[in-house]
Amino acid sequence: MQYEVSARRLDATGSLATSHGAEVRLATDMEGRKEALNPVELLLSALAACMIKGAERVSPTLRFQLDGMSVSLVADRQDAPPKLTAIRYEIVVDTPESDARLELLHRNILKYGTISNTLALAVPLTGTIRRA
Repeated sequence: MQYEVSARRLDATGSLATSHGAEVRLATDMEGRKEALNPVELLLSALAACMIKGAERVSPTLRFQLDGMSVSLVADRQDAPPKLTAIRYEIVVDTPESDARLELLHRNILKYGTISNTLALAVPLTGTIRRA
């Protein structure tokens, strides 16, 4: 499987990424733009989407009742060399399932996540799952 994204500079403050007709505005200047995501925010958004998609993927197999879900992420960045040094997450699930089943969902989200597995090789990825 392959993924393709194209990005182009719009002006001195922003860019546009496109893939299969979808568009995402990017903050690519030094000061940022309120209506666009900067590269780190975009990376964290990809991780959040990966976790939510992972729950959607495994819920039918696990027969897990998923009534709602949110993911919050925080990343720590160092300046020299510029890189992320840690990513922490909290997954909040609206479900009547037991704590053991909630932890089963958590393990499966991490096990089958393309983005989470890729990032975990590059930066410490730690977090929790809890009931809403």
